[in-house]
Amino acid sequence: MYSNVPLTELGEFLKARRAQLSPRTVGLPESGEVRRVPGLRREEVAQLAGISTDRYARLEQGRGPVSRSVLATLVSVLRLDDDQRDRLFELARSDECEPRRRPPQKVHPQLRRVVGELTATPALVLGRRMDILAWNSLAAALLTDFDRVPEKQRNYARILFTDPAFRELYLDWRTSARTCVGHLRLEAARHPGDPELAALVGELSVVDADFRQWWAGRQMTGLRMGTKRLRHPLAGDLTLDWDSLTCTADPAQKLVIATADPGTPSHDGLRFLASWTAGPDQPAR
Repeated sequence: MYSNVPLTELGEFLKARRAQLSPRTVGLPESGEVRRVPGLRREEVAQLAGISTDRYARLEQGRGPVSRSVLATLVSVLRLDDDQRDRLFELARSDECEPRRRPPQKVHPQLRRVVGELTATPALVLGRRMDILAWNSLAAALLTDFDRVPEKQRNYARILFTDPAFRELYLDWRTSARTCVGHLRLEAARHPGDPELAALVGELSVVDADFRQWWAGRQMTGLRMGTKRLRHPLAGDLTLDWDSLTCTADPAQKLVIATADPGTPSHDGLRFLASWTAGPDQPAR
């Protein structure tokens, strides 16, 4: 937490910055009504940041404390450049060092081998913040070509909320998306000072109204098991049971697999995709 002292300069900075932004700039719908003051309202900034209006109002009134995670989210919400970001953190007057960014997570070698051996089962490895660390060819054929996604953007929640084709794939997209939000909230509770997670939340809050609404809620669920219904362009409608297994060597990595009951159309669909992707030496990516 940042120092709980009058933060009048911080409040003035936040007011000035939101006055420079319009609802259209940050992806909010224009209501058409005349605004008494220029820029975004307090409640709009709070909505985008996933915090209560009262909590944001306290920041502008200089009544902290201010958490690092909230500040990092405001960097994305208010579209701050690097200099403005530095100024924001300077005005918050921390008596602690800013959290260091953790090194990029790498898939555990044994998990990579397991994923590569699963030729008839879609499998991928999710790390912190639902980053996609590894996948097999059947997972790519079922979901999307992860190779085409830049490595720094290769995050399951980000793809689910920002890729229209990925969204259309899920017949129960809202259920899957809310599960993702709940998992991210759980991750935020475990690591409240994670700057990468705060940046991801800020980014998705800006680009997707559903994410903003659900993030402001209180649902916190981890990835366990469930059923997903997909409409695949080649394999047709699929009902798949999925499960997640935690890596013993690194509990922050989870192996996620999808299966279908033998003899069902969904099982036949997976077998078709597996034959379609079959080839010499198809390693896990």
